[in-house]
Amino acid sequence: ADEIEIAAKAGFQAMEPWISELEAHVKGGGSLKDLGKRIADNNLTVESAIGFAPWIVDDDAKRAKGIEQMKREMDMVAQIGGKRIAAPPAGNDNPALDLRRAAERYRAILQIGDQVGVVPEVEFWGPVKVLSTLSEAAFVALESGHPKACILADIYHMYKGGSGHESVRLLSGEAIHVIHTNDYPADPPREAIKDEHRVYPGDGVAPLTSFFRTLKAIGFTGALSVELFNRDYWKQDALTVARTSVEKMRAAVKKAFA
Repeated sequence: ADEIEIAAKAGFQAMEPWISELEAHVKGGGSLKDLGKRIADNNLTVESAIGFAPWIVDDDAKRAKGIEQMKREMDMVAQIGGKRIAAPPAGNDNPALDLRRAAERYRAILQIGDQVGVVPEVEFWGPVKVLSTLSEAAFVALESGHPKACILADIYHMYKGGSGHESVRLLSGEAIHVIHTNDYPADPPREAIKDEHRVYPGDGVAPLTSFFRTLKAIGFTGALSVELFNRDYWKQDALTVARTSVEKMRAAVKKAFA
């Protein structure tokens, strides 16, 4: 509830809560529907949510549990008025995972999402062995054959996984609804960089200007969601960090179209 107030005061238009936070809210006696009302009353929407259900894994028993977890988490997101949920390659330990199988599994959770009213977005993670690039995520989304298939992109993960940022021009803007927006320094190098090195948009060396221009060219009209894991920011006041995030992201976008 405090984060909702902070997001609204900072000038955000939307939120992307973590499932673990929603679970903690319920465990503490809170109501998800009341939380959804509080979000709406603060003129915010829930464009996405962050979860880690192992829907993609090869082990049948683990995958069955993962799909049930995804369904349960989708229901939680729906209760707060959310539209989408991340579907990253969480739990996969097979470096040779068949992407066609991954596409079948993605379609399965998309179909569950049809019933619940929440769309899972296939997410790629730069450091992992499979589903680490935009192209692999695009393959899984395309191969699923589902009309609501979409990709959750991340500026840092595009760099970390070696996707580059120009490749997004090959996609339709309708294929991406949310982009995790951040920046990264020149040092440490790509091979050694980690989540904790992310910095505010515009404070690093990411090609944000060309990337934002490309997004506009392909018709992207989705949400830019600031995602940072910088421990130095954790030491600061939350509202200060939130306001700085909004200001720096808007400045980076404005710079691209000045």
